Amino acid sequence: MRTELVSEPGLEDHPNEDFASVGLPASGQGGALVLLDGVTPPRSGTGCLHSVPWFTARLGGALTELTVSLPDVPLTEALSRAIARTSEAHAETCDLSHPRTPQATVALARWSPASVEYLVLSDSALLVEHPDGAVMAVLDGRLARLPRSALATDALVDTHLRNREGGFFTAAADPAVAARAVTGVLPRAGVRTVAALTDGAARWVEKFGEGDWADCLALVRKEGARALVDRVRELERADAAGARAFLGRGKTHDDATVVYAEL
Repeated sequence: MRTELVSEPGLEDHPNEDFASVGLPASGQGGALVLLDGVTPPRSGTGCLHSVPWFTARLGGALTELTVSLPDVPLTEALSRAIARTSEAHAETCDLSHPRTPQATVALARWSPASVEYLVLSDSALLVEHPDGAVMAVLDGRLARLPRSALATDALVDTHLRNREGGFFTAAADPAVAARAVTGVLPRAGVRTVAALTDGAARWVEKFGEGDWADCLALVRKEGARALVDRVRELERADAAGARAFLGRGKTHDDATVVYAEL
């Protein structure tokens, strides 16, 4: 098995809000990858005493433990339990009902000798390569389907769209959100590679159109996860004004994380 993990903050003077891990149980049977992209809060606050990295570290740590130690528990249940555990850690000190309470996107994959399970919530991407080389992109398209005018202000997003029916969902304080994730199970024999990307790394496809998802996975396999992040940074610097990023981007540079596993 070959695994790679690269994570780089968007700004040198700002903490990385992503979390990533690969868990390989001592039995040697199977494994799991976890990817979180923390949602950067507005200056108006979150109702929470804790930072986004605090939240993603605890949610990611819980997910790493639960996905590996409880292989028979579905990924939706593992995510629900991890959110509940993280919420309990700061419920007495913070207002978890605030719409901007610390939260994150989620991408999970877990493999065993029999199957590969996956889960995606919000705008991180999970790529699954089949033995014939075909690549399936597992995406939660709810945020991408919203009209850009609907995302014009943070207030509008908070009031009408965030973690609401007809909008989009992230892992925040409510364990029930796990049921909103995109999930599936594939035969283990039908999967050769899995890779998870935060949207900062997925810009190579989604914002700059340098290739499709199969091209993206081929780049990571051939040149490594670091090469993908480096290519994204080069494109961002060359297009600082945002003229080429045809779908737009809110930040010149975003935290970028890639987790890659050849099964």
